[in-house]
Amino acid sequence: MAVTDIFALHAQNTPDKPAVIEGDDVRTFAELNGEVNRLANGLAGLGYGPGDRVVWCGPNSREVLVLIHAARKLGLAAVPLSYRFTAEEMRYVIDNSEAVLVVVDAEQAPLIATIRDDLPKLRDVVVYRGRLQPFRAWEDVIEAGVDEEPPSTGESTGATMIYTSGTTGKPKGAMRTSADPAVVFALVQELGMGPDEVHLTTGPLYHSGPNAFAFLSHMLGGTVVVMRKFDAGEWVPLVRQHRVTSTFSAPTQLKRIVSLPDEVLAEADLSSMHTLIANAAPVPYALKQEVIAKLGEGFLYEVYGSTELGVDTVLKPEDQLRKPGSCGRPYGGIEIKAVDDGGNSLPPGQPGELFIRTTLAMDGYHRTDEQLAEVDGGWKSVGDVGYLDEEGYLYISDRKKDMIISGGMNIYPAEIEAAIHEHPDVMDVGVFGVPDEEWGEKVHAVVQPKPGREIDLAALEGFVSERLAGYKRPRSWEIRAELPRTDSGKLLKRLLRDEHWAGRATGV
Repeated sequence: MAVTDIFALHAQNTPDKPAVIEGDDVRTFAELNGEVNRLANGLAGLGYGPGDRVVWCGPNSREVLVLIHAARKLGLAAVPLSYRFTAEEMRYVIDNSEAVLVVVDAEQAPLIATIRDDLPKLRDVVVYRGRLQPFRAWEDVIEAGVDEEPPSTGESTGATMIYTSGTTGKPKGAMRTSADPAVVFALVQELGMGPDEVHLTTGPLYHSGPNAFAFLSHMLGGTVVVMRKFDAGEWVPLVRQHRVTSTFSAPTQLKRIVSLPDEVLAEADLSSMHTLIANAAPVPYALKQEVIAKLGEGFLYEVYGSTELGVDTVLKPEDQLRKPGSCGRPYGGIEIKAVDDGGNSLPPGQPGELFIRTTLAMDGYHRTDEQLAEVDGGWKSVGDVGYLDEEGYLYISDRKKDMIISGGMNIYPAEIEAAIHEHPDVMDVGVFGVPDEEWGEKVHAVVQPKPGREIDLAALEGFVSERLAGYKRPRSWEIRAELPRTDSGKLLKRLLRDEHWAGRATGV
């Protein structure tokens, strides 16, 4: 049978090239593809096949990558599950996704055991990196499989159902059964990625960004260096040791890297890096300046996108400081427009709800009537507010639901957060509206100091007053040791906001 699978072709053409490096464990393309095939065939022997949903859960590992490829070859829909979830949160995703199979790291297997009886649709649980009765062991499934390629399903990317982070409530499963190869190729070109990638998993692979770019690196024929869980102090030597060329990082992780002691950063060597992609939350301009000053220039990219609509814009290294506040331009035929409340397109510079037309859009949310806002012609919105400049560069003002209306004025927290981020003592910040009898809402800011720093609120207020109009400045402040964020780096502003709005009849 002719080999048509892209990953299998890499195993055939470059069998001895490292495919995965995790600590001292190095697996070649031939070795990894063999494990992928044995897992796929072992699962097929248990009766799993096209259309079935498999939930996988665990920190970054070789096994996670093997499962992703095996699911694709077998035609399963892969459903990533955060290993930081509680048992009840895990139960919700497994049940809501209608998964019939769970593949789980031994670290999380005991949690799955506590909810197993509440999941009648679940047929099997497979545990890797350990054993837990009565669940199946990864090794046993592998041993029951064979090295031959499974029958082709014709899918190059595989189906996924990635649950949104739930910043506004219960997570929703974003189902995607395919991706437009032409747009994916255009993205690869925009980011300067290729077959010689050495890609480091900075973020958790259950998040859509790290997952997509690690998978893409493999499909290009590159090596994936696995960091099981993010550690800024470990990140620096891994980049130096393996001559890492690309990675995907949330702003929170970048902040922790550039906040390392000077003596640690002095040992950093990012000369091999050509593509450091920042996303998952707005990247403050002050952070970009710090990354360039401390880590180097010429490799920092920002992308804008979502689990639902994929990557929609790219801001290249040469534009990082030239276009402060922008997250780039559309590419590969993707279109973006800002519209007013009447659905009319707005001219450059005027913010409105952003609608996007892309062939990377998800099929839809699973098991819910709630879907993305859509207008004629395939334009869809995830609820962001922003504008385009004269050159077509996109600027995100805020999430539509996060907008503060104070005294009739529309205020976008992202603008205020960007100004506060410029202060050298600030590690993190969240801005939102709280109740005010006179104005309806007033601007409130919660700030987290950098390690070893203290924040003088009076000095910070003065700092902000030099950068923002009076009506935009916070009227009240809090200092906290840490702000609640999802594992993908998104601020859980809802949790902060609810403390102030609890018990009120309305939320505005």
